[in-house]
Amino acid sequence: MERRLAAILAADVAGYSRQMAVDETGTLARLNHVRTEIIEPKVDQFRGHIVGSAGDSLLVEFNSAVSAVECAVKTQDALASWNEGLSEENRVIFRMGINLGDVIADRDTIFGDGVNIAARLEKLAEPGGVCVAHSVFDQVKGKLPYAYDDLGAQQVHNIPQPVHAYRVKIRTLIESAQKSPSLPDKPSIAVLPFNNMSGDPDQEYFADGIVEEIITALSRFHGLFVIARNSSFTYKGRAVDVKQAGRELGVRYVLEGSVRKAGSRVRITAQLIDSSSGVHLWADRYEGAFEDIFDLQDQVMSKVVGAIAPQIERAEIERTKRKPPENLDAYDQYLRGMEGFHKFSREGSKEALSHLYRATELDPSYAAAYSMIARIYVQRNAGDWAEDQAHEVAETEKVAIKAVELDRNDAVVLANAGFAFCDILGLVEEGDAMIDRALELNPNLAWIWLYSSWTKTSLGQPEIAIEHIQRALRLSPNDPLTFSFHAAKAWAEFFAGRFSEAYASAESAIRQRPGMLLYTCIAACSAALAERHDDARRIVTRMLQANPSVNVAKASKLIPLRRAEDNARWTEGLRKAGLPE
Repeated sequence: MERRLAAILAADVAGYSRQMAVDETGTLARLNHVRTEIIEPKVDQFRGHIVGSAGDSLLVEFNSAVSAVECAVKTQDALASWNEGLSEENRVIFRMGINLGDVIADRDTIFGDGVNIAARLEKLAEPGGVCVAHSVFDQVKGKLPYAYDDLGAQQVHNIPQPVHAYRVKIRTLIESAQKSPSLPDKPSIAVLPFNNMSGDPDQEYFADGIVEEIITALSRFHGLFVIARNSSFTYKGRAVDVKQAGRELGVRYVLEGSVRKAGSRVRITAQLIDSSSGVHLWADRYEGAFEDIFDLQDQVMSKVVGAIAPQIERAEIERTKRKPPENLDAYDQYLRGMEGFHKFSREGSKEALSHLYRATELDPSYAAAYSMIARIYVQRNAGDWAEDQAHEVAETEKVAIKAVELDRNDAVVLANAGFAFCDILGLVEEGDAMIDRALELNPNLAWIWLYSSWTKTSLGQPEIAIEHIQRALRLSPNDPLTFSFHAAKAWAEFFAGRFSEAYASAESAIRQRPGMLLYTCIAACSAALAERHDDARRIVTRMLQANPSVNVAKASKLIPLRRAEDNARWTEGLRKAGLPE
């Protein structure tokens, strides 16, 4: 074995595994052509020597750092020109890393930290780009007509000390060599590998496990386009520009994070970013004990997924609001309908119905839109906003059945339709079964647990209902529907006989949404049976001022109740609160 100082260039093909999965023969043919017609002649020109190759990777040794960098840049320029004549999926795009260090030569190849660092620098490079170590930068600055971006000290996989890296500015980087894939016609997200900040390489599996769990959970959302694990993990061990990752993967949202272990405790951070603007939409931190890592992974996954789902919906609504009305497609109309729904007002519900019906006109197979129309009618019933009760009941039945006929395997569709079956049509058992099925399909949507809580109370299972609403609150503590969570909790607590707790929960709900008749009735009944008579009279007086037509008969029919004793308790509370007959 011989030791010597060398400039080492490491290179591999970006997206090689994906290309091989699609077309092995064509990919190998293009790679062989590139190697023999472009790479090998450039290596010979700059007096390099290929000392290793496996699959799509190359290891090249140079006697000069200047020669190594110039060879890399010229090769990337030539590759970019060659790729221009190919479709995006057939382009051969290399990443390259260069280090200057001591190597061990054995037979026809080289080994040592100098080689390992070159390989790590290659992972930091952009597709179509070149990344060099500080030792190389010191040798080439002022000698070549290139500019450099200082990436600072980078902690790279299995190298104890940080590596100071520089990116060579090349005109023909990925932006010119490969067009970004177009965005899908629904919200799109990539979950990048979480950084292991523990300094313990053995913890990589834990960080990777969390990311895989999140990707799997997000894939249950029919309304999301989720980048597969293999594509996301091509960014592992690299310094990632989120905007660039979004462009390369063709997604609007990127989730990134980190894991840090200290003793028996683990801290996980996560951030959701709009890749088009770089704006952080949401961030949170989670801590737990490391004793049961799989349980901890499940907890973090459910909390992250439960939190980011409503954040993406909000961001999509805001994005659609900026589009001219004449350019709205079915999905945009659906989002405008969601905006109206979240207003929880009479006028908001009218706006929502207008947009959602328009969505079904533009796309008659849009199951989620039909189911959301049914959900709006539930909202209008709870607020006592229906202008023609018989018509709205008939419409609810029509759209709820249509939604389920179109898609029986979408959790959103089943949950919305099931809630309408229970609340408007009085088919409590059927609606509850549909919501249970929705939870099997996607247990990470907080508002499905919310709907389940309402229906379980209607079935006479208030303790289960309380458990379900607590699950919803844990999943999405900052959900835009939080007031409805408190109302559902109050509803369950009332029938569990916890009248003081029910009153407190109902008051929390009506402080946020004072116009909802159902919430106000729950507060009044709870106050009356908790012997808070002054509070009950105050609430009823305010209720009758806003809506003089409210009476015991109307309020008793707001939500169906299966048990006779529950109906009796509800009616007793309404009368004791002071509602007229």
